Amino acid sequence: MKILGIGNAIVDVICKVEDNYLSNNELTKSTMKLVDEIEFQKLLSTLKIENTVSGGSVANSIVGLSQLGNEVGFIGKINEDSLGQKYEDGLKKENVNYFYSKKKEKLPTGTCLILITPDSERTMCTFLGTAGKINKYDVDVNRVKSSQITFLEGYLWDEGDPKSAFDKAIESSNKVAMSLSDLFCVERHKLDFLNLVENKLDITFANEQEITSLIDAKNFEEVVTFGKQLGKSLVITRGEKGSIAINSNEVIECKSEKNLKIVDLTGAGDLFAAGYLHGYINNLSTIKSLEKGTEMSSKIIQTIGARLN
Repeated sequence: MKILGIGNAIVDVICKVEDNYLSNNELTKSTMKLVDEIEFQKLLSTLKIENTVSGGSVANSIVGLSQLGNEVGFIGKINEDSLGQKYEDGLKKENVNYFYSKKKEKLPTGTCLILITPDSERTMCTFLGTAGKINKYDVDVNRVKSSQITFLEGYLWDEGDPKSAFDKAIESSNKVAMSLSDLFCVERHKLDFLNLVENKLDITFANEQEITSLIDAKNFEEVVTFGKQLGKSLVITRGEKGSIAINSNEVIECKSEKNLKIVDLTGAGDLFAAGYLHGYINNLSTIKSLEKGTEMSSKIIQTIGARLN
């Protein structure tokens, strides 16, 4: 198997809102907030659901890799409930090998409200449910060892059971890639994430805001210097400025696609990672990998947008 993803198994509930909905509910645009089940249901009761899909950051990337013809798998914790079944069916429909046997859990399958404002930005409210209880016993070491790359998400990192799953996966992996996921995650786990990036990861994905915060950089030149000194792959998305991959003294830049009809940015970063990893695992050049990431993220921006209009 080429790539195994391990992450939060979350059913995405996609809704369109106005900006005042965010302010009225004390939500910060373009970030992810963890909520309990009561708050989640309260928010959901006021919304119109546009679509539901099997999601989670790394799961989205794994689906993208499968669509590109790669043999991939995913490990994520779900409950034996209706949403859990829907989640499993969604991944299998996308030809993703799902390596988790669901059973009755105390908490329901995780769910994420993806709130899309008119400017196409997404704000997420996540009830992790049983996804947040993943532990080392949920990680099949043989599946990890048989994969060329293990892809992890920053959202998964937390003290206790999730960290034990994370550590077990890293220890057993041939190569490890990880997405920093969100500024919220970086600021919450800064020292741990910095240790991972410097000492345990082979490929790190981040956007400009996340990596700047991680290393307390004053400008992007400091980020580039850090990347060169790192000696491992650092892949950064920069919005309209495109993307950049740094590996030792190699610095490769790729322009963003222009004139896109952007209706929803949901999953753009996840699909960028899928495109880049597709290139990497199939021995394409760094620039070709960046271009594939840009192509994949551009497609998801327009495809999902079309579905919601």
